Order: sequence, then C-alpha cells, then structure tokens
Amino acid sequence: MPNEFKKIGLIAKKYANADIGEHLSNLANFLKDRECEVYVDNSTASIFQSQNLNAMTRQEMGEKCDLIIALGGDGTLLSAARSLSTYGTPMVGINLGTLGFLTDIAASQTNEKLSEILDGKYIAEDRLLLNVQIIRDGEQINESIAFNDVVVHKWEEARMLEFETIIDGGFVNTQRSDGLIIATPTGSTAYALSGGGPIVHPTLNAFLLVPICPHTLSQRPLVVHGDSKVDVTVSTAGHARAQVTCDGQINLGVIGGDMICIKKLEKQITILHPVDYNYYEVLRAKLHWGGHH
Repeated sequence: MPNEFKKIGLIAKKYANADIGEHLSNLANFLKDRECEVYVDNSTASIFQSQNLNAMTRQEMGEKCDLIIALGGDGTLLSAARSLSTYGTPMVGINLGTLGFLTDIAASQTNEKLSEILDGKYIAEDRLLLNVQIIRDGEQINESIAFNDVVVHKWEEARMLEFETIIDGGFVNTQRSDGLIIATPTGSTAYALSGGGPIVHPTLNAFLLVPICPHTLSQRPLVVHGDSKVDVTVSTAGHARAQVTCDGQINLGVIGGDMICIKKLEKQITILHPVDYNYYEVLRAKLHWGGHH
C-alpha cells in the first residue's frame, strides 16, 4: 500500500541519552525503506548517527513536511507542537520517556504502529493550544504559546501572589495563592491534575483554571468555554514579582500591574494515534487505575 505521508520530519528529545542516536538511525532507515523522504531539525542532526542528513530549521520543516514524528517524552512533543503550531502538520509521538500521555507509541512497537499510520490507518485528534500575551502599561511586551498549560506563579519570594481574574470582560475573583494554572484539555493530566483539577477529554473545546495552594479553600478549579478570553492582572501590592511559564519550558517575567491575557490559539495541532488507541486505556495505565474484576 502506498504511503499516505511522503515527507517526514524527525524531532528528538533535547537532552539526548546514548540510545537516542540508535533509535533515530533505525527509524530513519525504516522510513527510507518505506520510500519516505526523511528530514531532521538542526538540534536533532547533532545527535544523529547517520550520514546524508537533510537538516533544517523547524520552520522549514513545517513548510516542507507532511508528518512530524517526535521521539522522546511528552516534553519533546510539547516543544515540537509549539514551534510548528502555525503549519498544521500532523504529529506522532514515540515514547522514549517515562509517562507518555502524548507520545503514546512504545519504542518497541515503532515499526508496526508507524506502518499502519503510513498506510492511512490511524485516529486523528485535533488539540487546542493557548496563546498568552503579557501587557504592561497598555503595550504587549511578550507573547508565547502553550500546549499543556500557562502557569502564573510566584517568583523567588515565600509570600503569596495576589491577582485578579476576568473572563470575557466579567470579573471572576481576586485571590491570594501560590499561583494559577490555565490548562488545555491536553494539559488536564499534567500540572493541573496534581493541583486538584479535573481530567478533561482532550478533544473538548474548553480549558481549565486551577488555583495553586489558594489561601481560601473556597477557591476551586473552574472549566470555561474554549472560546473564552482570560485576563489575569498581578496586584501592585507590596513588591509583587511573578513568572509566567508555558509548558514548564518557557519563562516570562511579570511585575505588579502586568496583565496576562490567555485565549485559544486559532490553529490547532493534529495528533495521530494508532488505530487501537483508547484514551481511557491510556488513563488507566498511566494513572494506575484498576481494571476489570
């Protein structure tokens, strides 16, 4: 059967171990045997144990490739998704990490599962991302993207953070806490889960607001419509300094009076799963839920 995808980009985990190069070489050889054109991003090229590399920037990869394979853990796919979010290129995750909610193909099943996907047998899921803007004195000073979550949190101080939350122009509350997690449905099983947030099916058009260690116990997690606009303003009381972290990988500094504006990114990321993929099976395995009696 002819391949549905012809030009495939490989992105490996940023901090490679000794096995990554071998996995990459084996994967590249498998894809070439399937008559695919194989490309790697520049950082992956440095650990690739092979010759005749087609190395390029991620932007060039987004323009040229019709499938991206992330090889590593969930962090690898998160980074790839953010950098390729404007191109609409579908992504597949191969798990060489530990948990693997996003990278759901085991390394031992790589050839088998990728063969199915290349033959057009897969489940496609569209996942939303978040856009975050930092506004100071009416001017945007920074901007980023998050696939899992945007976290507003205290920085270098033991004191609680005080901030005001407005959703779609309507005042929600003022709270004192260690911070606030604004998570996508995909990110509901990440930091937001450890903060007591609900698990939200990853295809829903919604996102979550989960307070981090709130001073008032009546502050509870909140699920809002995915088309909502959330504005979080850090209080100017005291010497307020805070930080905004996207996916645990990008840090943006904020000070008292800054407004953090979060809304859904217009573009979505398409994740491809094997045909036997079942979201609840993944939850059961990763969270150690009980099976049938």
